[in-house]
Amino acid sequence: MCIYVYLLFSFIYLKLIFVFVLKYKMSCSGEIYSHDYSDENLIQITPSIKQKLNKAKYGVSNHSAVELCHWTKKSFSDEATCYKHKFYGISTHRCMEMTPCAMNCENRCVYCWRPTEFYDTLEMPSHLVEGPETIIHNLLEERRKLVVGFYGKKDVNTTKLDESLFPEHYAISLSGEPTMYPKLPELVQYIKTLKATKSIFLVTNGQEPDMLYKLQEENALPTQIYLSTNASNKNMFYKVNGPRHKDAWERWLKSLDFISNAKTRTVLRMTLIRNFNDDEKYYQEFANLIEKGSPHFIELKSYMHIGMSINRLEESNMLKMEEVRNFSEGIKKHLSGYSTMDESIISRIVVLQNTNRYISRWVENYSM
Repeated sequence: MCIYVYLLFSFIYLKLIFVFVLKYKMSCSGEIYSHDYSDENLIQITPSIKQKLNKAKYGVSNHSAVELCHWTKKSFSDEATCYKHKFYGISTHRCMEMTPCAMNCENRCVYCWRPTEFYDTLEMPSHLVEGPETIIHNLLEERRKLVVGFYGKKDVNTTKLDESLFPEHYAISLSGEPTMYPKLPELVQYIKTLKATKSIFLVTNGQEPDMLYKLQEENALPTQIYLSTNASNKNMFYKVNGPRHKDAWERWLKSLDFISNAKTRTVLRMTLIRNFNDDEKYYQEFANLIEKGSPHFIELKSYMHIGMSINRLEESNMLKMEEVRNFSEGIKKHLSGYSTMDESIISRIVVLQNTNRYISRWVENYSM
């Protein structure tokens, strides 16, 4: 009799767990599912996650998203421009920050202000993703809805608002990892065909090196590629980036090799986090990686205590501007052929420029 009672309660227990998983869409790892999958339908961000993103002023289309960043909003009122304008000449009010993979990423970076807790998959089958033209058209419409809301505000530059409806610059970086999108070459190529387009920046964590090579092979390189460079060694890489791939460090090194010979503008972006990667004992290790990648530019920036990262780090993990300057000077002592190009105090960034592999800081097509 006891064995039957045990089996009955075990069955009820397992059924309750199954119902809980279905209701709350929890993965075996404890992360929350952010996508719905079907053989007949495209990958879509789940309604509950989409609602959260919409509340945070994201425009969403299936697995893609767009947002008006803080600096774009500031530029509408002629209050300020972002560091991409200061460093490279990009038009802030005509920048479209977007991603084809809003909830897909191979890493769970400790410093990321995005909702990495909602990232749930390492797969984006090509037959289940939206096409490039559809993504851009839908996101342009979502962005238009966000822009229109500013027309009724005081002290807004309506000329800039009108111009912003036709983006000149596309920043493929907003959330998730864009190189996971299997049709990225076609996406970049399509953006280039749009009449207003002047530049495209792509930010990658380096976990899909084959996609980077594919971009080059298919003549689909963006104007500038950023490789996130937040660790000087393998142990630090796993601590800071929380990668899901077992060979994540090797993948990143392959991407660094790509950067060294990429036929486009390249940047290593270093996010400095106190007590993680900011010690002077790492100068030489970082310098070795930089020499190997030979990027045109290096952006050294402090971690910023914003967004979802506040649940993982403390405000004290941010570096002061002077500390960022000191770190950049320390790195330079171990490098040959790099000079300080510029800095942004409000964003706590210092930019170094490669004088051996020199290229003008200013992106073509923008009048400075």
